[in-house]
Parts: sequence; structure tokens; C-alpha cells
Amino acid sequence: MPSHSQIKSTKAEIVKKFGKTATNTGSPETQIALLTHRINTLNGHFKTNAKDHHSNRGLLKMIGQRKSLLAYLKRTDVKRYSALISSLDLRK
Repeated sequence: MPSHSQIKSTKAEIVKKFGKTATNTGSPETQIALLTHRINTLNGHFKTNAKDHHSNRGLLKMIGQRKSLLAYLKRTDVKRYSALISSLDLRK
């Protein structure tokens, strides 16, 4: 399990890469990138803890939130949507 400082530095890198500034955590691209990172981390957790049903519910909620953010971004700006999909390697 990563330490608190590793999590903060990873989050800062993601915000810096996908947000237009280093403090822009509210943009849809940044939120989707952060959710994608957390989802991928939880998928690794489920390889060793298959019966963790409570975390599975949280994972499903995160997937739903990411799905709605992706739908919003697709509805408002298709260019940003397609660029984000290709940079995160999401299937769409």
C-alpha cells in the first residue's frame, strides 16, 4: 500500500498533467484522470482481496461517476473528450 506522501505526489502529477494549471482540480479532465487512477489501483487490490465486497461497491460508484463525467465532457466538447480518451487508454 502506498504511503500518504506517494499518494499526494501521484495526485499532484496527474493534476499537473491533465489540469491547465497545477491547482486546477475541478476540470472534468482532471477529475476523470484521478478517478481512472483510483479505479486502476483498486483493480490491483481486488486481485489479492477478491471477497472485499464493500470496496467493490465503492469501485462501482467511482465507475459510475467517471461515466457521467465522460458523458458530460462528450456532450460539451468532443475534441477534449477524444483527446482524454486516447491519453488515458479508455475504450470508447
